Amino acid sequence: MARRLDPRPRHQQIAAELRAEIMSGALKPGQQLPSTPHLVARFSAANATIQRALQSLKEEGFVRGHAGKGVFVRDGQPFVVEAATYKAPAPRGYSYELLQVGEVEPPTDVAAALAIPHSDLVIMRHRLLLHDGAPVELSWSYYPPHIASGSPLAGRGKIRGGAPQALADLGFPERHFEDRISVRQPTTKEVERLDLPTDVPVFRQFRVIYSDLRRPVEASILIKGGHLYELSYQQVVD
Repeated sequence: MARRLDPRPRHQQIAAELRAEIMSGALKPGQQLPSTPHLVARFSAANATIQRALQSLKEEGFVRGHAGKGVFVRDGQPFVVEAATYKAPAPRGYSYELLQVGEVEPPTDVAAALAIPHSDLVIMRHRLLLHDGAPVELSWSYYPPHIASGSPLAGRGKIRGGAPQALADLGFPERHFEDRISVRQPTTKEVERLDLPTDVPVFRQFRVIYSDLRRPVEASILIKGGHLYELSYQQVVD
């Protein structure tokens, strides 16, 4: 079988190599990148190609340029987004912007996860999650109407304790959740809402929350930019 060759433009290939070195720690926070002549020689590329690669990394936030000094690796580590079902708002921490609430026909995978007919309407809450004012996640959460109708989940007000508290108050406490994670290119809406640089993929989390007797009570689609964020999962073993 013939070996597949990388079909990407050369500047994207070079940016990918440098990005991987930054993420692995081979290029450390605050460290100056090698000079442009050094990178030209290392990658056997034209000066303009190196500059396009560096510009991509600047747009993604991996490096920063200082006039007359050079290009330096970002100071901080990737922002770690904990894979919790609710992130409590706090000053200079997380906050939510509620974009839409209403009854909608669920996507096929959501209907299957909630074990309801695709033609049934569900309650949807569409939100933008921010951290210190910067957008980090778009989410669409869906609830069966026999659970959520007439409850705070169907209203436009903010819910103290978030959806987990609202579900618990309705008699459906969260017992566990399952995530399926995939990576794809973003839609135009996702690029604009999350302020994504060019050519940055997104994480797509498909999350199902279960209550007692493994009853599905929420299905969510969560979209995060793949450039500056990492997902953190923890498992407690008894």
